[in-house]
Amino acid sequence: MAILTRFRDIMTSNINALLDKVEDPEKMIEQCLRNLNSDLGKVKAETAAIIAEEYRAKRALDELIEEMSKMQNYAVRALEENNEKDARKFLERKSTLAAKEAGLKEAYELAASNAGKMREMHDKLVTDIRELESRKDMIKGKLAVAKTQERINRISSSVNSANNSLSAFDRMEEKANLALDKANAMADLNAGPKDDIKDLEAKYDNTTNIDSELEALKASLKNK
Repeated sequence: MAILTRFRDIMTSNINALLDKVEDPEKMIEQCLRNLNSDLGKVKAETAAIIAEEYRAKRALDELIEEMSKMQNYAVRALEENNEKDARKFLERKSTLAAKEAGLKEAYELAASNAGKMREMHDKLVTDIRELESRKDMIKGKLAVAKTQERINRISSSVNSANNSLSAFDRMEEKANLALDKANAMADLNAGPKDDIKDLEAKYDNTTNIDSELEALKASLKNK
């Protein structure tokens, strides 16, 4: 049946659309619900058309059975009035109608079966949409928590990188201190050994100068 094939195509396209948009789950959920609601409108219209066909087939069968019953009743009344010729005509019409009964009954049963399948698919689609609607907020909540966790992970990674950078600065400072110590040591070596004699000469040179000044001061006092 064409509608059943179209319904399977609709559901398959929804699944494919779901897979195509898997990189963005939140948008995927919204799009999937929009697609399903759009499909529900199509399925509802097709279901109504098939149910209408079921009603038409049932009405045709019922009218035929009613007409056959009417011919039977007319035949009985004609016999009650001793009119066998008329009774035969009514029975012949009943026989003609009876030949159509099997075909109309088969058509009705097929229409009823198709209508039943469409009702099931319609109801299943309605149930699925309701379930997705009820789970939508829960899924979005989980996605929000997941995104928050991802941000925390990125921040944690940045903090770890900062700690690594601090450790690198510590190592560079240690190298700088070592280089400074080596430079100071080299400067001390380049200065050469300390000359103590020069220091002693300066000491005694100072003493000699003081003695000279002292003698000069005494001489000036004597002359007064």
